[in-house]
Amino acid sequence: MALTTKLLLIILDGVPYRNWRRLMGNLEGWVQSGEARIWKMRSVLPSTSACCYASIHTGVAPQVHGILTNENRFRVEQPDIFSEVSKAGGKTGAVTHSYWSEFFRASPFDLVEDMEFDEPGGPITHGRFHTMTGYNARNQMTPSDVDLFATLTMLTRRHGIDYGILHTCTLDSMGHRFGHDCHEMDHAVYAMDGMLATFLPRWREAGYEVIVTADHGQTDRGHHGGHDDEMQDFALYYFGLGKGPEADTLLNQLQLAPTVLARLGVPVPATMKAKSFLD
Repeated sequence: MALTTKLLLIILDGVPYRNWRRLMGNLEGWVQSGEARIWKMRSVLPSTSACCYASIHTGVAPQVHGILTNENRFRVEQPDIFSEVSKAGGKTGAVTHSYWSEFFRASPFDLVEDMEFDEPGGPITHGRFHTMTGYNARNQMTPSDVDLFATLTMLTRRHGIDYGILHTCTLDSMGHRFGHDCHEMDHAVYAMDGMLATFLPRWREAGYEVIVTADHGQTDRGHHGGHDDEMQDFALYYFGLGKGPEADTLLNQLQLAPTVLARLGVPVPATMKAKSFLD
């Protein structure tokens, strides 16, 4: 079957809602100009990274897919965006932390064999991963975001992917190190916004719809995982032709997977019970 559109999902890990709205000048400028729409989205619980990654792509809660901590990782059983796009004949790409490979391709992650691959017919057609091995509060071990954005752009041009996801932990790592109300975070978000702005117009010119969002929020003390608005709530920016709800609608993270599949024209599996927020 032919997919109806192409879409890129950009996940900036660990950014609370207010920091999107006050510090992302390029994204907010596109909202003001009418080129993008924005909503608030609430994460699943626990609002822990791995749990959220699995829910973003499967559309089911952690209590269903079973990824309940960052340390508890395995290949999930439920259908996900990669598997369904591939089943429909589309090509997928991932430029993400290695956890995404473990959840949606194979676990455990092999540092040599799984870091980069091109696998026609696989759920992830083109994978480019990083691990952050050795990460701690003094050394973030995060790649440059401009390198990640460039790699995703390469996959769109070289391989013509229909669906691509990019995930970066830079801002989450900065938050754990410095908190979210400080000079360091102000500059980190400013830099991310500028790097993203270099590439987002290129993706739009290439015919992609784009969603820019987070996996969860984070407190000023640099924490997430619990049941708190600062930990759970983040922004979602949408660049595309779909019609969405009123601006004050609070979106549920479980709506993201069925929304992406619906925009691509891919059948939504029965396991994804939340409704798409875009028509």
